[in-house]
Amino acid sequence: MGIYVNENENTFLLTNDEISYLFRIMENGQLEQLYYGKQINYTGHFQRFVERSYRSVSVGEFTGDLVTSLESIKQEYPSFGGGDFREAAFEVELENGSHVMEFKYAGYEIRAGKHKIPDLPATFVNDPGDASTLQIKMKDDLTQTELLLNYTIFEKYPVIARAASIHNDGGQTLMLKRMMSASCDLPDCDYEFVHLSGAWGRERHLYRTPLRPGIQAVGSTRGSSSHIHNPFLLLARKTTTEHTGEAYSMSLVYSGNFLGQVEVDPYRISRIMMGIHPSKFNWVLPPGGAFHTPEAILVYSDQGFHKMSQAYHRLYNHHLIRGKYAGRERPIVINNWEGTYFDFNEEKILTMAEQASKLGVELFVLDDGWFGKRNTDTTSLGDWFVNEEKLPNGLGHLSKKINALGMKFGLWFEPEMTNGDSHIMREHPEWVVGTPHRQRKQGRHQYVLDFSQPEVVDYVFSLMDQILSSANIEYIKWDMNRCISEAYSCGLSAKAQGEFFHRYILGVYKLYDKLIQKYPDILFESCASGGGRFDPGMLYYAPQTWTSDDSDGIERLKIQYGTSYVYPISSMGSHVSSIPNHQVGRMTPLDTRANVAYFGTFGYELDPCALEQQEIEQIRKQIAYCKKHRRLMATGDFYRLLSPFEGNETAWMVVDEKKEKAVVGWYQVLSEPNEAYKRVKLTGLEEAAIYYIEELDSAYSGSELMYMGITLTPKINEVMDFNILDKRDFSSKLFTLVKIDR
Repeated sequence: MGIYVNENENTFLLTNDEISYLFRIMENGQLEQLYYGKQINYTGHFQRFVERSYRSVSVGEFTGDLVTSLESIKQEYPSFGGGDFREAAFEVELENGSHVMEFKYAGYEIRAGKHKIPDLPATFVNDPGDASTLQIKMKDDLTQTELLLNYTIFEKYPVIARAASIHNDGGQTLMLKRMMSASCDLPDCDYEFVHLSGAWGRERHLYRTPLRPGIQAVGSTRGSSSHIHNPFLLLARKTTTEHTGEAYSMSLVYSGNFLGQVEVDPYRISRIMMGIHPSKFNWVLPPGGAFHTPEAILVYSDQGFHKMSQAYHRLYNHHLIRGKYAGRERPIVINNWEGTYFDFNEEKILTMAEQASKLGVELFVLDDGWFGKRNTDTTSLGDWFVNEEKLPNGLGHLSKKINALGMKFGLWFEPEMTNGDSHIMREHPEWVVGTPHRQRKQGRHQYVLDFSQPEVVDYVFSLMDQILSSANIEYIKWDMNRCISEAYSCGLSAKAQGEFFHRYILGVYKLYDKLIQKYPDILFESCASGGGRFDPGMLYYAPQTWTSDDSDGIERLKIQYGTSYVYPISSMGSHVSSIPNHQVGRMTPLDTRANVAYFGTFGYELDPCALEQQEIEQIRKQIAYCKKHRRLMATGDFYRLLSPFEGNETAWMVVDEKKEKAVVGWYQVLSEPNEAYKRVKLTGLEEAAIYYIEELDSAYSGSELMYMGITLTPKINEVMDFNILDKRDFSSKLFTLVKIDR
């Protein structure tokens, strides 16, 4: 692994056993992309890879040179207005109204490890040998502005992390209009555009469409990464499958407005870029000022989607998620929300907790309704004071009672919001997002607090700090239930209003950081009306995210399958909820609900006091199974086997690092009459090893399981036993594998 500089030919090579990334300094001082893909042994002589030809309508870079034009050159970080008419990676407006900047190469630096980005989440190294970083310095002489491009290559992964920063060392004030985290030009366009999109209750569904001339994009201008599009995209060859073919992808470590796009130009070059969405973004850059972009993670795979996903999973598990719970199994949770909604008191909560403890639950979470006068969702957000009518003895007393039952205690907050009926709205209306002299529109009966103002962040921290210091609270569910409209901050000048969205999310990160520094042992689970802010930026602060408000096991097949393209299953909040399901009304069997939820952070979303005896016994067994195998779920390699987007069945599995243990989940949405014979082929095992499958009481070789598969149809001597056939909709099976000697 390493970063190699050939100063004779002005080339830079980042390479490891998986990938290589090669670019050079052009004759005009700008950077040209030469290669990105599978690892190569570069022998020099970059001229062999430079592509130039005469284009009659192009703008020439040099007087008298009709060949060199930025419009048809693959570039590293293209600028606006210099003859390249494709979408630029950055754009700056000068005081005279010009938008043209000419950044030219001014030096480089190589260091072990990687840079920390001020005020932003980013991947990190545990040891300097984990990664190497190349920093390229570019300079615009006219304005004395410096552009720094950072490239980090990790030793063990097919990953390059990119970020940029701009520094105004001149005397005029600049307006930053657009600044992407990364841009990369690929030499052809024979790809399909793959992304994760959806809506509330059906987040991160998988979409795959042919790449075409022009621009294809995903993004958000909602103030959050959103339910609609995830800050991730990939280009895959048309023949790419789960385990074969090429895939180029980008994932943005950011939780606010973003843009990810691919532009195919007339010469079939594919320009892929990702960063903060330029819409409504204008950043004032005074003399001495600087701006840092979020980090973009680039992953290349020559072995299909699985290898790409594994790279993201391992990188995020080991180099993004921090703190006490990084790489560790999580406690089994029960949340009272769907069991009580707002209708509870201390007695009811303690009764539920006592029953939950008998089931083997380890963490009881008190959801919305414990504060202010919160009996409906129309009041009291921001009033982070205990509702003494419901909890007359306070949270300290309640947490002690729950701790005495052998469980941890957790609490729900929605720190970024307030209601019209709240002390914040009455005392500090200027702390609420909204344009002056216009109606502040409500979303879910609530308004957004202006986290771009530091005093708002500090005040909310003081309220939460008082609550957290009053009781033994070991888990926080951090919710965020509406997007930002009427985006305006009373704390920013007119010229700085274009900074609002970014400053808002920086304020969210700041509050997380303050809380984590004071309470490092609290397990945070982020939530945004379910999965509306499931992104790498959140994982830096909260090691798990509530994957979706839709907790139905069948709906979760697509949600969790799509999410797994980027995010490890240890980051997916997944609970068993009551039936009929509160989101879709489906009567999914209890075993199937659990068989889906095992592949995530397992828990329950129901009233344990309303269970029938048969359900109680079943849940006890589920919890025992989870405790036995959750270490595997938290640290093992996840494999997708059958896609819910392609048929009636879904299958996936987790295998431990030593390939000694595995758990397989198989799911069928609708039952079929007179159905064909079925098998599910496994992967990730040792071919020569022998594995005992607990549920089948049989031993198989790894090669049998991977190439012949597990037979799902009944055995010959069972065909007349119609109970064994288990013919029903929404059915599932688990298979637990253990490697044995013979």
